Amino acid sequence: MARILLVDDEPSILSVLTTLLKAENYEVVPVLGGEKARDVMRNEKFDLLISDIRMSPVNGMELLKQAHDECPQMPVIMLTAYGSVETAIEALKLGAFDYVTKPFKVDELLITVQRALDYSSTLLENAKLKAQLGTRYQLENIVAESPAMKNVCEMIRKVAPTDATVLIYGESGTGKEVVAKAIHAYSLRKKKPFLAVNCAALPEPLLESEMFGHVKGAFTGASANKEGLFETVAGGTIFLDEIGSMPLSIQGKLLRVLQEKEIRRVGSNENISIDARVLAATNVRLEKLLQEGKFREDLYYRLSVIPIEIKPLRERIEDIMPLVYHVIRQETKDSKKSVSLEQEVCAILESYSWPGNVRELENAIKHALTFARDNVITKDVLPARMIAETDANGLKVSAASSALDLEKCKSLKAFLRQKEQEYLKQILTFTKGDKEKAAKALRISLATLYRKLPDSHELES
Repeated sequence: MARILLVDDEPSILSVLTTLLKAENYEVVPVLGGEKARDVMRNEKFDLLISDIRMSPVNGMELLKQAHDECPQMPVIMLTAYGSVETAIEALKLGAFDYVTKPFKVDELLITVQRALDYSSTLLENAKLKAQLGTRYQLENIVAESPAMKNVCEMIRKVAPTDATVLIYGESGTGKEVVAKAIHAYSLRKKKPFLAVNCAALPEPLLESEMFGHVKGAFTGASANKEGLFETVAGGTIFLDEIGSMPLSIQGKLLRVLQEKEIRRVGSNENISIDARVLAATNVRLEKLLQEGKFREDLYYRLSVIPIEIKPLRERIEDIMPLVYHVIRQETKDSKKSVSLEQEVCAILESYSWPGNVRELENAIKHALTFARDNVITKDVLPARMIAETDANGLKVSAASSALDLEKCKSLKAFLRQKEQEYLKQILTFTKGDKEKAAKALRISLATLYRKLPDSHELES
């Protein structure tokens, strides 16, 4: 249902137009006068603005300028008396969609409203199409619209043709294995195997046997010789995920692999030459494990010849919607159905914190597609935790402004200041107090962030 902000300083016209538009199943928010409308427009989202031109102290031209600055895709229809058509034409030059003269003809008004909403819908679809088609899938299954991910792609391009060891940093779910596979796919080893082992998923004896193999009789149950992954990969790439969980005893053997290019099977005294490129990944900083004595320093320097860091999804908002459309395409490619998202859903997806990163996004969209009706993803088919977080953070836009007790409302300035401080605190929590990262995520300068910050004790409370 389209939301229309209706503004006039004549109560009778406001009442007639409200009744007329509601009869056409539009959601109408009537506001008496431009001054109140200016505040409402700052705090709510609308699909269309219909405003009288001649009002005081804030006239329709001022509202048009505000709408153009704050919501450039929202069409504006101006209402004007017959003798003020020249002013209305001036409004068209300033970006108004159309104007209707008073006294207006009902059919003419309704047709103009529908045309304006169709125009708005077309702009929105074009924006979505641009997000769908304009994204550069620069490397194997990697969506890169944010500067951070474009930098990762550039690093992959440069390092892939070499045989250098690469250490990939990133929170769980950011796509470390996807990056490792892209490095392999663009390397000279691409026709050879790519094998992955999760160092945190296997107990020490099993991990050692999996990586280096064993000989018959090496331990109970070893009924035959077995090749390890380093032998099996034979000229390809081995990916060691969660390398920080590798036991110290196996770290020493891995160091020898990197230094001498040879392994020794469990229970054997024979060295076997191997040809394998090693890529590793971790979701914890190895420097911290070094200080705790849980990781060998010599191995750390061998692994981190070239480090690549994948930023969490909450720090690269530009990637969210392209990733959403990428998942939708992947999930619907067999059915060939066209799936659309409501505008409110896009706002929720971009404001959610994504603690599970890209993996959580994939699961959320798969969940939404499962329960979507008529190929439209609406708010109610999103995972409940997402709705709870966005509502708790005040990101839900209220559509019931007319029901507010205006006498008890705080000033707009105080309200906006409070919400701004809550959002700043949230971002600083995500960045663990790193103000440079926070400023980058907010897309403001560091100086602007400092000006907006309250005293430090307020943020820490």
